[in-house]
Amino acid sequence: MSVSQYVVTAVGLAAIVWVLWYFLLSKGSATGAPTVAGVQEVRVVVKGGYTPDTVVVRAGEPVRLQFYRDETADCSERVVFEDFGIDAALPAFQTTPVEFTPEEAGEFRFRCGMNMLKGLLVVEPATAERRPSTSPHKLHE
Repeated sequence: MSVSQYVVTAVGLAAIVWVLWYFLLSKGSATGAPTVAGVQEVRVVVKGGYTPDTVVVRAGEPVRLQFYRDETADCSERVVFEDFGIDAALPAFQTTPVEFTPEEAGEFRFRCGMNMLKGLLVVEPATAERRPSTSPHKLHE
């Protein structure tokens, strides 16, 4: 093999390692939802992925996720919460509120319409106190 073939192979392997780390091993950010006028509210910016990728709320209290889509990529046109029966369109460069009330504690995934961009909604029991954590996701402990 020539030097250029070794370089291309090394760059390809480095890219594979980075993709595996980014999607499987990197720690995501977590945002607790402050309660304003009886509604837990969090702003979620959609741009090449959901940021933050983990949202923490309490069970039994209304939730309003304010999705701001900061791009025009086809993949981010929708947000889907299968466990809550939500499939909402996200117009580009606009804020779209998604409102629901989670009744039970647990971890619930949300995603784009193409299942490429993903996030996690962590619903804590109504009696739980918020804990300071970079990510409550069990894979990030």
